[in-house]
Amino acid sequence: MTDNYEFEEEEFNTRFNGKTILRILAQARPHWKMLAGFLASIITVSVLDAIFTYLSKLIIDEGILAGNTERLYQLVGIYAGLIFLSALGVFIFIALAGGLGERIQYDLRKKMFARLQDLSFSYYDRTPVGWIMSRVTSDSQRIAELVSWGLLDTSWGIFGIGSSVIFMFIINWKLALIVLMIVPILVIVASIFQKYILGEYRKVRKLNSQITGAYNENITGVRVSKALGREKRNLEEFRQLTSPMYQASFRAAWLSALFLPVVQLISAIGIGSIAWYGGWQVSIGDLTIGGIQAFISYVIFMLFPVQEMARVYAEMQRAVASAERVFSLIDSVPDITNKAGASDPGSLRGDVEFEHVCFYYEEDKPVLNDFTLHVKAGETIALVGPTGAGKSTIVNLIARFYEPRQGVIRIAGRDYTDWTLHGIQSRIGIVLQTPHLFSGTIRDNIRYGRLNATDEDVERAAKTAGAHEFIITLEKGYDEQVGEGGVLLSVGQKQLISLARAILADPDIFIMDEATSSVDTLTEALIQKGMERILSGRTSFVIAHRLSTIKRADRILVIEKGRIEEIGSHAELIRQKGHYYRLYTQQFRRELEQEYNPYEGLPVAGD
Repeated sequence: MTDNYEFEEEEFNTRFNGKTILRILAQARPHWKMLAGFLASIITVSVLDAIFTYLSKLIIDEGILAGNTERLYQLVGIYAGLIFLSALGVFIFIALAGGLGERIQYDLRKKMFARLQDLSFSYYDRTPVGWIMSRVTSDSQRIAELVSWGLLDTSWGIFGIGSSVIFMFIINWKLALIVLMIVPILVIVASIFQKYILGEYRKVRKLNSQITGAYNENITGVRVSKALGREKRNLEEFRQLTSPMYQASFRAAWLSALFLPVVQLISAIGIGSIAWYGGWQVSIGDLTIGGIQAFISYVIFMLFPVQEMARVYAEMQRAVASAERVFSLIDSVPDITNKAGASDPGSLRGDVEFEHVCFYYEEDKPVLNDFTLHVKAGETIALVGPTGAGKSTIVNLIARFYEPRQGVIRIAGRDYTDWTLHGIQSRIGIVLQTPHLFSGTIRDNIRYGRLNATDEDVERAAKTAGAHEFIITLEKGYDEQVGEGGVLLSVGQKQLISLARAILADPDIFIMDEATSSVDTLTEALIQKGMERILSGRTSFVIAHRLSTIKRADRILVIEKGRIEEIGSHAELIRQKGHYYRLYTQQFRRELEQEYNPYEGLPVAGD
């Protein structure tokens, strides 16, 4: 139908995007109660951790060194009691963090899935499936992990550092100032690293999408690859695709690995300064032994959160790269939307008119050019012509999967953009050349177009389509599993089920796009009988290469390069002896040759 578009993924700025971070954190807003409990437990545990260190100072100074046994037991008792409270707090915030992450991941995937339902066909024309799957799976998971576990580590670190600083000022404000001098140095180092780390992770996420797409294509096309002996070539192409990702991942990992040692080095210098200055203050009596021990403990206690925050910071670069792509999908705007004031048509039973319609997928490649057609209500129109002539485009425009670039399409006397998309598409039944079945039973697939249908309705539709006969021969009948994409059934069986699904939906307009091109003669006869029943009294459009399926159409359109070359009934076009006559006689001659010589083209002994 259309040419394949070379997908060009949006390039994102390598600058740190604060808006993206805020939007990531905003994903927790609907779960604010869970978030509030999470933060309350984090604050409690962080303050208790700082109190434990201060109690250690008091135990040394007021208990051990002072020789006060009663005070020592009292402080140890308080210490032991607070441990149980801290353990409860840790349990609460870890449980809430896990739950928050799952909720956010569910929300993101639901938003993306909902957006994918709204997007127009043109979006899928230009966007690889692998790109979409990468957004829905790995990228959404990375964002959820940042909000939950990243927020956990960051909050614990911030509140832990804040509590430690307060107690350090209580113990000795001069020594506390030395510790605070380390903070701006760490901030500067982080700002230098983040630019380069973020840039590399953006490359990784972009390349990951391409690799996911390659996986998808090779898995779905494995039969073709093996039949053509393409395994080695596919491996070479895959290696060429994965090498840049490996290099970008290695650079990102190398920068992240370097980040932590730099933080540790700066922290070690700080600890050394505290030990030197604190020792001098102990010698002059301005600081106790317990005080310097507590100070060093606070600094070491601060060092772990700083390291964790540095790790989270590196993870945040990866999450930002993922979030930019997830949000770009969520923010995608459908090319076709309901205009203001659009209403449900109630029924599409009426004339279908194309008035000077022009359409193209790419501007320099017109598909339809000044196309005009008037189809009366209940009329069956057949479309024939070479591949790429515009036949499928015509029916896709009727279903409003695309809209005219110029001109108007009217249904029941009104511009069909006055109707809602759902109002139109829910009243059009389509049977495609390659039918798609969903994982589940035959019954589920037939009922897919009308979920409230009874089992009797399903069987009635199957009988009308000619599918009932083969279904009842299966072990489980209508409850037989079809497999992913219907792989457990033949092409003809899938086509009959697809026809039954369309019949059950009871559409006002019916479209069949090459529905018999891939089936055997017997199945074609069954489909034709089903078609005769469903086409009766409905406005219908039938595309077929096998001209025997369209002889009963009210009018046949011969489409050539987006224009109507011939139009008329089968008998009229045969009498004209034009393009349709040549197509029909050539095809009829081939069918006769195959009937009288069914072994023609097969190898014989001695060849």
